[in-house]
Amino acid sequence: MSMLSYIRFQPWHEAAADDGVAWERDANHPDIDRLPQIFWRSREGWAEANYWALTKVSDDGVDLETVKSLMKHLHAYSEFLEDSKLDWRHFPIRMEDRVLVRFRGHLIKQIESGSLKSSTASARIRAVIQFYKHANDQNFITPEYPMWRDKTVVIPFFDVTGFRRTLARASTSLAIANRTRLGTKLEDGLQPLSEQHMSELLGFTLHEASEELHLLLTTGFFVGARLETITTIRIENLEAALPDPFIKGFHQLNAGPGTGIQTKFDVQGQLLLPDFLLAELLRYAYSTPRLKREARAAPRDRSLIFLTSRGSRYSSNSVSRLMTELRRDASRAGLKFMSRFKFHETRATYGTWLMKIMLGITSVPTAIEFVKNAMFHKHESTTFGYVKFIESSQGKQQAAAAFSEAFSGLTTRNWDDFHA
Repeated sequence: MSMLSYIRFQPWHEAAADDGVAWERDANHPDIDRLPQIFWRSREGWAEANYWALTKVSDDGVDLETVKSLMKHLHAYSEFLEDSKLDWRHFPIRMEDRVLVRFRGHLIKQIESGSLKSSTASARIRAVIQFYKHANDQNFITPEYPMWRDKTVVIPFFDVTGFRRTLARASTSLAIANRTRLGTKLEDGLQPLSEQHMSELLGFTLHEASEELHLLLTTGFFVGARLETITTIRIENLEAALPDPFIKGFHQLNAGPGTGIQTKFDVQGQLLLPDFLLAELLRYAYSTPRLKREARAAPRDRSLIFLTSRGSRYSSNSVSRLMTELRRDASRAGLKFMSRFKFHETRATYGTWLMKIMLGITSVPTAIEFVKNAMFHKHESTTFGYVKFIESSQGKQQAAAAFSEAFSGLTTRNWDDFHA
């Protein structure tokens, strides 16, 4: 896949020399440390995008952190291009075949699957459009057909004197609205599943979905980790897990920088892994189906627990496709709650029930600290959102038996019973 790297850029310029032209350091322009640059799978640089990053910093005076953010969005776009085998200059006569239209559809699918927030998707398409405007101005691209349609959005508002005014804002046909969901929300606007719906879903995936998707969802529900964390767990991580000294029936799984397991904001800590799930993941890790996938994998990916049928690591795109199929199949089977289910809601479900249990056995500050560590929250305010959600939800006094057994450590769930 494509790669986003950071380099130290040293400006040089031409200078006259006795034997012609020589190059020397440009003393009038400082070095740029950690300038973001994108490289394709072939390790060839994306020259047009990399030049854009340089001009944003050196010519336009844009803050380097802002440029890093823009290039992260463009890097996600480059991954889409390589996965879809598309050229970034592909603008045929059919509107739906044009590369930016297809990318917009890809982002919307990610929003629907829960793998991407609408705010991120909105910022991503804006960053990509900004790059294309630059590329067009520099004549790096001269499409025969329009890349998008420009439009004006009129926003009404009231001024300080109470008079109604309007504000005109330029937009494009590719823009993605940053829509938020109504009602009480948790981190990233998530909603948890009830215990009944969670059990129905896992019962369905056990028999009707792939073993990999079933285990991905089970890990999400019983560990509460983000998808990027789950898909980077390796066999050596599981084998290095140690029994929790304070909670019976659990192991601690180190995650974060230095472990190979990715976490948001590089937060470091220990995932709480129920013993029954640890045993099941290790069983799957050495099963024949997974070993066949491992044989097809690149050396650096072979120890990952979750690999696709081609031996690749799971990306947000591949999980998004699996979730789209799951929603369709589960809805047809009568699981109506699945019509809008997103993978990330496994995390909301875990956090909600864990907080309910902790509030039932300890003080609010202690419960918040415990859940904050278990869910790798960077800020305590994020964890406190679960307290407010429970307080405003019906049935807040009822703890789910399945989660109580798993999280309290008083009993150990039998995996065979769970599958029954």
